[in-house]
This record gives sequence, C-alpha cells and structure tokens, in this order.
Amino acid sequence: MVVARRQQQRCWRVPVLLAVYLSYVGLGAGVLQALERPVEVQAAQHLLQQHWELLGNHTCLQGPALQRLIEGIIQAYKSGITLQGNTTSLGKWDYSGSFFFSISAVTTIGYGNLSPSTAAGRIFCILFALFGIPLNLVLLNEIGQLMLLGVQHCAHCLEEVFHWRKKTSFLIKTCALVTGLLLFLLLPPLLFSDKEGWSYEEGFYYSFITLSTIGFGDYVIGMNPDRTYPGWYKNVISLWILFGMAWLALVIKFCINFLESYSDFCQCNKKSTDMADDFMDGNKNNMTGLHNVEMGNGKDRKPKGPDESHTNIGPTEAP
Repeated sequence: MVVARRQQQRCWRVPVLLAVYLSYVGLGAGVLQALERPVEVQAAQHLLQQHWELLGNHTCLQGPALQRLIEGIIQAYKSGITLQGNTTSLGKWDYSGSFFFSISAVTTIGYGNLSPSTAAGRIFCILFALFGIPLNLVLLNEIGQLMLLGVQHCAHCLEEVFHWRKKTSFLIKTCALVTGLLLFLLLPPLLFSDKEGWSYEEGFYYSFITLSTIGFGDYVIGMNPDRTYPGWYKNVISLWILFGMAWLALVIKFCINFLESYSDFCQCNKKSTDMADDFMDGNKNNMTGLHNVEMGNGKDRKPKGPDESHTNIGPTEAP
C-alpha cells in the first residue's frame, strides 16, 4: 500500500515539475526576447548600412571580395588572431593561453571563443576532456568537502567557547555564504575592471557565468590585444575558477536540499492529513460497530414474550 502510494506520488510529481520547468524556461525566453530582440535588429540594420556606405564610397571594392575578407577576419578572430595595423597579434595558443583553455575544457565552461582548428587537436581535446572532466569533478568534490569541514570545525570551536548550538550553526553558515560571495563574486569584478577595462556589472556577470559553467564566451579574460597582462593573471584566475566552482556547487547543493526538504515537508503534511482522515474514518467505523453491538445487546435484553418465556412442564400424576 505504501509503495503504491509512493509510486503514484512520483508519477504525478514528474509532470508537475516538468510543467513548472517548461513554464520557467518559457518565461525566461519571453523576457529575453523582449529585452534583446530590438537591440539585435538595430545592430543588424546599422551593420548593413555601414556595408552599403563602404561599397558606395569605395567603388573599387566588390561585394563578394569584401564578404570573403570579412569572413576571413571573423574566422581569424575565433582562432585568436587580430589585426593591429600592418601586423597581427598572436599569443592565444602560448602555454598560458593553452593552460587556460585546458581549464575551461575540463571544467565544462567552454567559452567558445577559442577552439582547436586541427584534426589532431580536436581528437586530443576529446580524449583530454573524457578523462579530465571526471578528474575535475573529483577535485571539486574534495575541495567542497574541505570547505565544508572548515565551516564545521569553526562551528564546533564556537560551540565549545560560547555553548551555542543552533545560533552558532546558523552564524557560521551565514559567514561562509557571505565570505564566498565576497571572494568569488563581489571582489573579482574589481580585478577585472582594472585588468580588462570592464565595468563592475560586466565583471560580476562574467564571474557568475564562469563559475556556474554556463560560459557564453561574450566576456573572456586575457583576450584584449590592446592590453598587456601580467604572467600571474591567468594562473590566479584558474585557481579562482576551481575554488569558486566548488563554493557555488555547495550553495546549489544547499538550495537543492532546501527544495527537497520543503517537498518532503509538504508530503509529510499530506501524509499526516491522510493519516488523520484514516484515523477519523477508523473511529467512525469503530463507533458505528459499537453502536451496532449496543443495538444488538439491546435487542437481547428486551423482555421475552409469553411464548418465549413458556416452559414445558411434564404431566403430573393425580393424587
């Protein structure tokens, strides 16, 4: 009975969650379309206008040749090559850039701004990610557990000093959350503003998109050819990505546990309501049965009629 009820609850939970999921994604799609579509149309019209003005002012240029040049520039930019006057800027596939690409591959961020162009490089990238992604997950799990142990150790020390339990646990979790927000989301945008020239909003956006492994690739560090980056910059950012992903994974896990506990709480309330209803129904049945018994006993205690009380007496001999 209990197993059947659990299976029934799971059968209706999946469609409900799927409906909520699709509604949420659909809402996000509608909001993004309303916000970004007008800007996209305006940018396309502006680009087309510049294209025709260029061809009109320089009659020696031909449309197909210009189109091929534009496509070549785009492809070169995707490979990390940019034009600087009469020269080109390289360096995206030096050791520092390759190391950062390896980090973005095994962490599944995948910015998309840089990718291998040779067949051997693509095959190696597949094999490298095949073994690197599990290794990265194991490392992130160990870093997360280490962070969690540190938080629990601090909580235990405070409990022994102040003899607080519930207050200490809540205080430590709050401090860990605030510290993680500062180290991984609020302070790094200041570094990006200094090294990349981004605004604080752009740096904060890049921080969350990176640590959540979304990795759109519209903002990537160390890609501006007009800036000179220190040697330690990408290495520090790589460590920031590892520890930041571990911290954000703990926060997401906490949110998942909260949602699951809330769902279990609702199910417990429903189960308690069902048990209360069953209990009331059982009491009602018991009362009905008791009433029937009493009615039956009442019938047995009714005075018997003359026929029922008549006793057969044998014949007596006359004196």
